[in-house]
Amino acid sequence: MAQIKGIKIMLVDDEPNILQFLEMGLVGEGFEVQTAPDGITAVTLAKQFQPHIVILDVMMPGMDGFEVCRLLKKTENVAIIMLTAKDEVDDRVKGLTLGADDYVVKPFSFEELLARIHARIRNQFPNLLGEVLIGPFRIDDRRKEIAYQERVLELSPTEYELLKFMVINHGLVLSKSVILDKVWGYDFGGEENIVEVYIRSLRDKLRDKEHRVIRTLRGAGYRVDAT
Repeated sequence: MAQIKGIKIMLVDDEPNILQFLEMGLVGEGFEVQTAPDGITAVTLAKQFQPHIVILDVMMPGMDGFEVCRLLKKTENVAIIMLTAKDEVDDRVKGLTLGADDYVVKPFSFEELLARIHARIRNQFPNLLGEVLIGPFRIDDRRKEIAYQERVLELSPTEYELLKFMVINHGLVLSKSVILDKVWGYDFGGEENIVEVYIRSLRDKLRDKEHRVIRTLRGAGYRVDAT
């Protein structure tokens, strides 16, 4: 996963096992981590710790995740990823309405959470990225340069944005519509087939003849494997 230092993450959950597991994993990735066992503690600590990202459980006794989200968004420049129960669509809608930036459905994989964290950093704190290492990829956002296996790729601006988006979100299946929205913009009026054209070009430049780096999942989209 990406090696990023200087980025602060706060974990808020009333389950000690989840806090310990996530803290160990995120510290191992180079993040500075603060934990909070409840909402009231989280709001107090956030003023001192000033996190860039908060991983926030919805269901907690006392002050729930929704109220914590509302208060933090009111006073802090922070990205919030909410942890919601499976199939609780109302929770996700309410969280997003209150200002949450993303959500992860329990149970989730650590790799999925990492991918969403890096997506938040890219979208909300791009100045913190600098040079990011993700598996065999090196992304230098200041130079707008991507290297694969130490070989700098010759990319057009759109190819750069597309590959960066897919690598930052590696392990996740990205549909054509999501790619169009995030790379070309929601008001793009062209055809979805343009994604296939650019994917084909990226595979050529990655020398990915067997599609092991950028995989196609029929009917679902594309996934980058950064191993």
